[in-house]
Amino acid sequence: MIRSAGSGQTLRAEQTRAAIVEAALQLFGENGYEAATMRAIAQRAGVSTGNPYYYFRSKEELIQEFYLRNYAEHLAASRPVLNSQSDLAPRLRGTLRALIDVLSPHHAFAATFYKNAAEPSSPLSPFSRESSPARDASIALYREVVDGSSARIDGELRAQLPELLWLYSLGIVLFWVHDTSPGCAKTYRLIDATVPLADRLVALSRLPVLRRTMREVIAIIREIRS
Repeated sequence: MIRSAGSGQTLRAEQTRAAIVEAALQLFGENGYEAATMRAIAQRAGVSTGNPYYYFRSKEELIQEFYLRNYAEHLAASRPVLNSQSDLAPRLRGTLRALIDVLSPHHAFAATFYKNAAEPSSPLSPFSRESSPARDASIALYREVVDGSSARIDGELRAQLPELLWLYSLGIVLFWVHDTSPGCAKTYRLIDATVPLADRLVALSRLPVLRRTMREVIAIIREIRS
């Protein structure tokens, strides 16, 4: 197929953008997030010094691109289990394992990077306004985990469960950041051990004796997130 000049320019722009992101991730892994400058990123990507600023106004915007790219990879990696399983537990376990699979190549710089992301006022925080596109997309993935399952779930919990599962996934990621076991085996074991508990709590939430407690928990989370 013959490309028009316009489509060729778009392709080159996409390739340049991808090269800049990849160079940034390499340098973050080698030198840490703070030490990697936009000038060094440009040099590693093989573009002019000012070129990264054409696509990204700052390193923070580069990280937002990283978040979105991770989400796209996570969604693709989760698709086989979402297409083949109907029970909630295997859908959730497969999705969380896929998340760690996708993140694993970036484990080298995870500790220094997440130190910045843990700052409440940082735009790198998963709770920040700047992170809302990636956050909303990730919550939508957990909504698919829930809505595509055969689990019978209390209506009020069903509405909040995707965000609760996203918060759960952040806890898994935090554990992974500090996991020094070979192949991050402890993180995978943590997922396998806690998913059945989460599945059991979801099932028990329909019981009248626990429904009120669950709704109190949901109210607390709503208040914190408001």
